[in-house]
Amino acid sequence: MAHYAKVKDGIVLSVIVSSEDFLSSFSLAEGESWVQTSYNTRGAKHYGQDGNEDSGTALRANYAGIGYTYHSGNDVFYSPKPYASWSLNGTTYLWDAPVAYPDDGKVYDWDEDNLAWVEL
Repeated sequence: MAHYAKVKDGIVLSVIVSSEDFLSSFSLAEGESWVQTSYNTRGAKHYGQDGNEDSGTALRANYAGIGYTYHSGNDVFYSPKPYASWSLNGTTYLWDAPVAYPDDGKVYDWDEDNLAWVEL
């Protein structure tokens, strides 16, 4: 059994657990396809059951979610853009803020109006 995203026109409609044989019994609408995804993949890295990065092979940069984009040319999934000022990282396929998240152990939220992290 594996995880599959139903994709139409580059947008993830659903994610299910299934066998490849079972999926082949479904008829898909025009423009739809099943694309395998892995919950062990995030930021183009593979993580083991313990949550730590391991030497496994990352699959399609990120685990798919409903509303995510599947870019067939790069064969990757990525989430919707969270803020207008953020840019997609072409290595991890995660969104980068224009200012790095502070590394001081505190919790912050993004303030789009001021393009800054605000301590909670």
